[in-house]
Amino acid sequence: MPKTVTLRLDDATYAFFRDCAQADNRTLSNMIETAAKRHLESAYVGAEEEREILRDAPLMRRIRAGTRDAKARRGRMIG
Repeated sequence: MPKTVTLRLDDATYAFFRDCAQADNRTLSNMIETAAKRHLESAYVGAEEEREILRDAPLMRRIRAGTRDAKARRGRMIG
């Protein structure tokens, strides 16, 4: 069953969401819900994917080595 959530937005953020919703022919609440879900789905992995990552020994070694290098400030940021 859908739940109602109160959300406080500054004027600029509200206008941004409103304009995006109008451009996509959606309601404001649907635009915010969809944007939040897309962001979170891309930012977090599910339980099965996490187990798969943790079982991948070569990947875990590279991740640990990268973490050590970052803590030691070795390497450089790219992006």
